[in-house]
Amino acid sequence: MSDKFFIDTNVFIYSFDKSSPQKQMRAKEMIREALQNYAGCISFQVIQEFLNVATQKFQTPLKKQDCRKYISNVLEPLCEVFASIELYHTALEIQEGWQYSFYDCLIIAAALKANCRILYSEDLQHDQRIRELVIKNPFHGIS
Repeated sequence: MSDKFFIDTNVFIYSFDKSSPQKQMRAKEMIREALQNYAGCISFQVIQEFLNVATQKFQTPLKKQDCRKYISNVLEPLCEVFASIELYHTALEIQEGWQYSFYDCLIIAAALKANCRILYSEDLQHDQRIRELVIKNPFHGIS
């Protein structure tokens, strides 16, 4: 993984999912790579989505103090893109051209804003190219 990459929310969620050990291991590897080599990043939206799932939808929801630690140690160091009017305009342009949901388009727009070459997401079309960005399913081939 030498190109700069953007990590979608589902990767962080899988890093806690013991029911899918292969996906959990892959997710943890990606997050470790992002933090150690400064190769990966996220946006404010990934933090919001992750915290919503972690505190409300995990089988055992994360406690607030654990969320704060995870924010400080993992999410904050990776967060490069914050809400802006420009980001919303770009998301709308992407939505017109590629027909993804608005929230998916915000993720794509954030990856483009961060100058990433790869967007890792299970939720979007594998190998889809949007401008200079390629979407990759990091769990492709894992059941």
